Amino acid sequence: MAVTPPRPAGPQDPPTQQGEALVAELRWVHDMIRRDLRTVRQLAAGVAAGLPAGQARDQIRSLAAGGPLWQLRINCLQYCRFVHSHHHAESVILFPALRRANPALNPVVDKLEADHLSVSHLLDEVQSAAQALADQEDPALRDQLTAALQRLSTDLLAHLEYEEEHISGTLRTWSRWPGW
Repeated sequence: MAVTPPRPAGPQDPPTQQGEALVAELRWVHDMIRRDLRTVRQLAAGVAAGLPAGQARDQIRSLAAGGPLWQLRINCLQYCRFVHSHHHAESVILFPALRRANPALNPVVDKLEADHLSVSHLLDEVQSAAQALADQEDPALRDQLTAALQRLSTDLLAHLEYEEEHISGTLRTWSRWPGW
């Protein structure tokens, strides 16, 4: 007797109530990150306007301690070092599940994984620039921090938009988060 494997769910399947809730949850998390990015943009403007280096460093530390943006960085670094280990939920649970559910999303997931690595590097750049400015007040270092904060904001906002736009259709067909 031949066993037919279940057909992967995809955007052609009807949305489920649970799937709509998953999309709402994804957007809720992304909105927290967007909130942190508003703070990042304000910080960049403050640095450009002459915010004392110590205050800039303290604001970045505050984000690092409590903001989901810096938690994302930590998880992305773990993903890069310990592939397929205990890592960020998107990279370990969500992305593979998306690949299984809708193989047409493979190029999208590839881009999202590359974005995570890029964001990790940008966060390192911001932290390094903030530390350099804290160690030595220099207009060039101030410009470097401002530019790093602006690149982070621009790139991460684009990533969030892309992710929501491209995976929401598939998420809407799911009845639960994968692995739960």
